[in-house]
Amino acid sequence: MSVKIRLKRVGSKKRPFYRIVVADSRSPRDGRFIEEVGTYNPLIEPAVVKLEEENIMQWLNNGAQPSDTVRNILSKAGIMKKYHEEKSTKK
Repeated sequence: MSVKIRLKRVGSKKRPFYRIVVADSRSPRDGRFIEEVGTYNPLIEPAVVKLEEENIMQWLNNGAQPSDTVRNILSKAGIMKKYHEEKSTKK
């Protein structure tokens, strides 16, 4: 089972709001997910991002792959840097 960290769109038409979720890669974009690990609101300037860092780190360490957009969000929050530093010190 390939697990992805990706965006799940909620909100009304022309008013997007996203939940950052951990889901099986075979499930639909807005379908079943395993766990919600954050939110992303692109409508507010600057965009509001709330992340559960501990849960995200746990999923990354267990092999979950972030989508391109989520990877950019995590990089801006400093989580990807922390993950790579932790990964390189384990070796």
